[in-house]
Amino acid sequence: MYQSSALLRQNYQMGGASAYLANEVLEATPEKLLLKVYDYAIANSIKGNLENTNKAVNLLSSALKYDNEEAQQISIGLKRLYDFCQDQMRNKNNELVTNILTELRETWLKILT
Repeated sequence: MYQSSALLRQNYQMGGASAYLANEVLEATPEKLLLKVYDYAIANSIKGNLENTNKAVNLLSSALKYDNEEAQQISIGLKRLYDFCQDQMRNKNNELVTNILTELRETWLKILT
């Protein structure tokens, strides 16, 4: 349901990231990279960091694929959830956002392993 990992790699920014972390991101498989973006979004939603949470959610949203009917259906649902999460972060409902993103991450982990 996601575009190539190149888009995720290109946009995965964590200001002040160490060389080790930067190298880990650059060498990550598309699956691991997707999970890392979720981890970043979750960590920042826990902290209540609207800007960084929304950056990660925007990245996840921009990587969605709509090239066939099955992917389109899943991507539309994910896009709605991502938009909802961004709205809830603006409303300071961090715990709800954390729960949604955590459940999505766990679902992707099950699918990918």
